[in-house]
Formats: sequence, structure tokens, C-alpha cells
Amino acid sequence: MASEREPIAVIGTGYVGLVTAAGFAQLGSDVWCVDIDADKIARLERGDVPIYEPGLAECIAANRRRLHFSTELTPALEHARLLFVAVGTPPTYSGDADLSAVYAVVDAMPRSDRHALVMKSTVPVGTGTAIERSFVERGKAGFAYVSCPEFLKEGSALQDFLHPDRVVVGDEADWAGDAVIELYAPFDAPLVRTDIASAEMIKLAANAFLATKISFINEIANVCEETGADVLEVARGMGLDQRIGTHFLKPGIGFGGSCFPKDVSALKQLAGNSGYHFQLLTAVIEVNELQKRRVIGKLQKHLGSLVGKTVTLLGLAFKANTDDMREASSLVLSARLQADGARVRAYDPIAEAEARRLMGGVEFADDALGALDGADACVIVTEWPEFAQLDWSGIAKRMPGRLVIDGRNFVDPERVRAAGFIYEGIGR
Repeated sequence: MASEREPIAVIGTGYVGLVTAAGFAQLGSDVWCVDIDADKIARLERGDVPIYEPGLAECIAANRRRLHFSTELTPALEHARLLFVAVGTPPTYSGDADLSAVYAVVDAMPRSDRHALVMKSTVPVGTGTAIERSFVERGKAGFAYVSCPEFLKEGSALQDFLHPDRVVVGDEADWAGDAVIELYAPFDAPLVRTDIASAEMIKLAANAFLATKISFINEIANVCEETGADVLEVARGMGLDQRIGTHFLKPGIGFGGSCFPKDVSALKQLAGNSGYHFQLLTAVIEVNELQKRRVIGKLQKHLGSLVGKTVTLLGLAFKANTDDMREASSLVLSARLQADGARVRAYDPIAEAEARRLMGGVEFADDALGALDGADACVIVTEWPEFAQLDWSGIAKRMPGRLVIDGRNFVDPERVRAAGFIYEGIGR
């Protein structure tokens, strides 16, 4: 079957790159994976997947003969026409996207009239035009370019790849765009074939809108707390309106991860660089930051001064089913708690290794019960399934404090209260 499919290359073996490579290998393509991190490539060659994503390790193992890993670009150029770019574009201090890794890939490309860069990395609108201009200036005008943004959710990324709700291809209506569309043909998903700039904007606009929904329902939750309404009932009633829908109407302590904070900031900055002040996104960012800090206020309301208090954070990753700590709410909470004099104890079933690298002064426990032993308060930060099964009556015998702040509205309030705890959710 591999001979029937276009071989491809994937440059960058992070969350997007590895999922893209594994997904196309699952479909039958030979995939040449390239990364400058020699240690990461060595691990992948040994079958050791360096990130946690449900089903990914199994998919890579099942398709190992189609996956080729290297730090060298030459084998990829020899075997594949389509070079999928999945390198990081983190935010700079100004809020703009750091495109240094993208342009390092561009610089490494040879003169060619049979290759195309297919951009999976999220980039500002206008990046494709700038890259094409760079190719022309360097005598590489024959190198084609396609924008094919990814829409993968960490925690379900492989399933999202294999069952996309749409495929977006921005190109110059040439062979490269046709070839990318052919690669995605087995998915039978709606196709949006458009110009490059519009494809770039689709990704940024989609993430900004979803982030706006989250900040909106968090604002509603805050008003519910002041008026006595239950935000879960409000969200349920809102979501049944087909114009609104139920997705991303879950109040919590703010969004994080590798996409939403970065992409909202990048779109806001892009608008500003173009002379337009995107007021709505300014508010979305502000609400998200304040939402994390409201947890501190809830703790102080019940405990008074936090000096000397032990506060347990259950869950550290920015969401369940991932080990990604980028822009995680736990980072802000642990820093603020320690600044206020609290002792911070924490547990996460998957993300501890990365959390240890980023969170100084935190005491890590081997399990949830150990983290709660002797604590004055508990904050549920990440909605890991095991937390829904906690025995709160048993916890009450080990935890002298009686405050539980459910930052995801995840556990059963009645079970928590029945065990003698004070339960505080978000907007309830």
C-alpha cells in the first residue's frame, strides 16, 4: 500500500510533526522525519516516543517500517516532494510569532522545481508571501509553497488527524496544492481550497474565536457567582441554541497550551502591526489572565493569609491527556501561591517530569492522596479522569483543611460536601 501513496517528509518532530507523520504512515505513506535535535531522533529510532499523546506510541510502533528518522535533510529531499513544516513558532516578548525556526528551514532548502514546502506550523498572515519572495530573491523560484494549517487538539490529536472536520489548503492552484489535496483525499472531509493568506488567517481566526468563547463563558461564570446562578445550567441552556453550540462553553481557570495563548496574541499583534486595534482580543487575553488569579482570591476568602498554608494542586498539565505544560494555569498558580507565602504540593499523573523543570520550590507527590496528606486546601487544576474517582471521605481523614476549589467543575460537589469539605467551583 505504501507504493500507492505519495511519500512525504515532516520537518520537526514535536506534537504536530509526530502526529502528522504517524497519521500519514497509518494511511500508507512512507514518511521521512527530520529534526535538528539528535537526542530526540535517537529516541525515536529506538521506538521511544518523547511526548505523551493517546494512541501515538502505538501508531508509530505499528507503522515503524514506513517511518524514517534523521537529523539530515538530504534523505527527505531525495525521497519526498512534499516537505511538511511543523516547527515551533513561539511568541516573542512583543507578542509576535518567532519565525526563526521556519526561516531556518527555508534557508536550508536547495534550488528545486520538484519540491514544495507545506506549512503546518501556525504562522502570521503574510508569511507565505514573504517565503515565496525569499525563494525568488535566492534563485529558488521553482520551489512551491502550500499553507495547510493543522487543527489538532492535544489529548485527541491523532484522532483529530484521522477524522478531520475540514482540510484547508492555501496555494497558487499549482501541482503542489493538488498533491496535498490528493494526500488528504481518503479522509473525505470538507475541503477549503483558497489563497495562502486566507488559509493562514483561517487558523488564527478559528483559535481566536474558540479562545473568545472560553473567556466569555468564564465572564458569565463570574457574574453567576455574584448573582446565584449556576453557570453549568446557563451553559447548557445556551449551548442548545444551534447558533452557539456546546463546544468550548466549559468555565474554568483559563485556557493554556501551545496554541490559544500564542495564536490570540499573534493575531492581536498582527492587527496592531497593520494599524488596527483588536479590542476584543485584548479583553480575551485580560479575562484569561484574571481568571487564573481569581483562584487565589477564593483561597484567601476562606483561609485568610496564605503564609505557611499548604495548598495542593491536583493536575499540572494545561489539560488532561497531555504532558504539555506550555502556558499551563498551574505555572501561574504555583508562582502566586509561593509569592504569598504558601507551601505548594502537586501531583500530575503524566506531566511531572516537565513540571519539575518549570516549577521551582514545589513538592511533588507520587499520587493524589499523598499530595493531599496534611494539606490546608486543594485546587483541581487539570481534569484528569482519576480525580473524578477520589474517595473524599477517606481524604477527609488525611487532609486537615476543608477547602476544595474545583477549577474545572469536574468533581461531584455533593460527594465533596458530604465528606465535610467546603466546595467552590467556577460560577456555581
